[in-house]
Amino acid sequence: MSEINTTPLVDVMLVLLIIFLITIPVAIQTIPVQLPLERNVPTVTRPENVTIAVDREGNLYWNAVGVADYNALLERMKEIAVLDPQPEIHIRGDRNAKYEAIGKVVYKAQQASIFKIGFITEPPMGVAAAQ
Repeated sequence: MSEINTTPLVDVMLVLLIIFLITIPVAIQTIPVQLPLERNVPTVTRPENVTIAVDREGNLYWNAVGVADYNALLERMKEIAVLDPQPEIHIRGDRNAKYEAIGKVVYKAQQASIFKIGFITEPPMGVAAAQ
């Protein structure tokens, strides 16, 4: 017999055709939404903004000047909370600092009624090298 039996081949092709017909509409049908574009917005450092740094031991620094404890930090935050416009608080936390230390700074800012809090981070190494 010199002929090739193509019946199994046709069966496999029909199964694949049915699978593609079922999955293509699912992949194509999506809800149209406007996705945000990725952007890198540099931090605008204004003289009235306050930078609070927390090192790996949990020591606090107010614009590079040491702060005794969290209660002293709260008192300084209360002083600037009444200013108009209210300064922003930028928190620079060491990557090895305990989460608790950063959380306490945010909590003290909430107690002082500070409305704008930001975190200062470093860009990933690949992004910095590409720019």
